[in-house]
Amino acid sequence: MSKPFTCDVVVIGAGMVGAACAWYAARAGLEVALVDRGPVAGRTTGAGEGNLLVSDKEPGPELDLALLSGRLWADLVQEEGLGPAIEYEAKGGVVVAATPQGLAALEAFAAGQRAAGVSAEPVAADQLSDLEPHLAPGLAGAVHYPQDTQVMPALAAAHLVRVSGARLLTGRTVTEVLRTADGAVRGVRTDRGDIHAPAVVNAAGTWGAVVADLAGAPLPVLPRRGFVLVTEPLPMMVRHKVYAADYVADVASDSAALQTSPVVEGTAAGPILIGASRERVGFDRSFSLPVVRALAAGATGLFPFLAGVRALRTYLGFRPYLPDHLPAIGPDPRVPGLLHACGHEGAGIGLATGTGQLIARVLAGETPDLDLAPFRPDRFSQEAA
Repeated sequence: MSKPFTCDVVVIGAGMVGAACAWYAARAGLEVALVDRGPVAGRTTGAGEGNLLVSDKEPGPELDLALLSGRLWADLVQEEGLGPAIEYEAKGGVVVAATPQGLAALEAFAAGQRAAGVSAEPVAADQLSDLEPHLAPGLAGAVHYPQDTQVMPALAAAHLVRVSGARLLTGRTVTEVLRTADGAVRGVRTDRGDIHAPAVVNAAGTWGAVVADLAGAPLPVLPRRGFVLVTEPLPMMVRHKVYAADYVADVASDSAALQTSPVVEGTAAGPILIGASRERVGFDRSFSLPVVRALAAGATGLFPFLAGVRALRTYLGFRPYLPDHLPAIGPDPRVPGLLHACGHEGAGIGLATGTGQLIARVLAGETPDLDLAPFRPDRFSQEAA
């Protein structure tokens, strides 16, 4: 085992959220060690679509975090010059409704978002083809969200780690969160040696519950499985992220059962990504033909041309689900020196920058830009008390 070394903060998890925590903490002048049992973006981040969305979030703490994160993503891309490298595309989103009733509900939802600072532009049925020429005919209308953006998540995490200057320690499994006699954090133990630090950030994503348990501060993070279909490379046939209005309800649902709603978007590299499915089946990595068929059927319903396009592959990932659909962000009052940055479900790529900045502000003893009370890591133990 290697000799212990000392730093200011250990970030556990080298996915997108962990990478952002490392970047912002290092920018605040802290010495950071970023630890992961696998490679950078090797788990949930590498299985994501890379969406930076405001369109699917109702007014409240998560939308506030998404708006902050969107501004920080734009600043980060400009400051570090990473736009082309991470395939950053400020292409906007289009949420479509099939029926007049669905459109009325969508427009009411968008009105609430506008009051909270979101750009949400109604689109009449006869104007849809101007935004997306290949959409199916007969749709009732849509709402256009110019602030929706996309990155290639694995590239984004890797480049952010690189420019952060954090000490990257991959292939190391954290086996214990080290504590002082009075219970405060003093670092972590890994299968390849100890790392001493007065602060530890749990950015382990879907495995955040495991790290929380190691620290003696339970957090009810559960895996929510989702599949993505990837087509052959195509010319630019889908200009925005396009999805059906019922996707928003699926995101907010507490059901463990399978839910699918069509989500279609192009990529800078050419393939079209097709989602979205959600189900709580533990860490079952089994391929599911019924789910993939449902995704394909939903996508061709939105874009009929896809019926003649080949799907090259499918992949799955596990989104870190917390019961109230809000991530855990900030210091844990139960364990001094322990901070959490996990539980973002399918929004972790988009919310990573805001999360990282909030964590860094706390670590530096500064006031965060958002009220962290809704994201308190111990809120679930308080409910049970």
